[in-house]
Amino acid sequence: MDIKEYIDSGILELYVAGSLSDKENQEVHELMLKHPDIEREVLKIETTLLQLAAASSPSESKHVFKTVKEHIMLDNENSKTNSYVNKKSKINWFNYSGWIASILFAVGLLWLGYENRQLTSEKNQLSNEINQLKTKINTNESDKKFLELEIEKVNTNLKESKELISILRDRHIIAVPLAGQAISLNAYAKIYWDKSTKTIYLDAQGLPEPPEGKVYQLWSLTLEPLTSKSLGTLNDFDSVTNKIFTLKNANASQAFGITLEPEGGSITPTLDQLYTLGIV
Repeated sequence: MDIKEYIDSGILELYVAGSLSDKENQEVHELMLKHPDIEREVLKIETTLLQLAAASSPSESKHVFKTVKEHIMLDNENSKTNSYVNKKSKINWFNYSGWIASILFAVGLLWLGYENRQLTSEKNQLSNEINQLKTKINTNESDKKFLELEIEKVNTNLKESKELISILRDRHIIAVPLAGQAISLNAYAKIYWDKSTKTIYLDAQGLPEPPEGKVYQLWSLTLEPLTSKSLGTLNDFDSVTNKIFTLKNANASQAFGITLEPEGGSITPTLDQLYTLGIV
């Protein structure tokens, strides 16, 4: 933006005179806050108007004094007094009325400018308060939606927990505890096997967090001859809060084991990474 060109455009004089629209007044007000040169020019215009009005007084007074003096020298003493009074009255009214009007005009312009700036300031303040209120309303709406989602999540988890408890308490469920092995004696897990649905519910709460790049893998074992078949990996182990994983098992399993494998799983179990083992 060319500040000089903007100042020379005459819009600041109209601003001081109160002749602009609300939108234009607001724009000038905002530019005054951003650009000190524009603010100084507005103050300069206001000062100039006052000086212009005040400057008319001395000149006019001097003219009046000169006129009175001439009449005093030309007329006699009595007529001098009458002439002086009459002339003074006429001249004062005629000459002073101009600069008095100028002062009133200047004061009026300053008052209008002040009122416009006050209105613009109040309008901006009201606009800010409205925006703050809208922000609070939006925040409350967001909090409400978040709370609703949390309640829905809790209700969903509660429903799932009730369903899981009901399944685990079913008398047809086979519970198989898996004990810790040499690599981690404190590790443990438990399998709940529903043969009717060929579903396994694995409670892996007793397993330590797997290191980065590694994943636990569940194996179905037959003992004679010893064979193994993968039932799947326990993905997103750290993000599953209750550490219960659901996997499918259509095998005639005689035992189950959990090993630690590279991310993605292995074709055969890594026996030196066997964490838990349990016989059905």
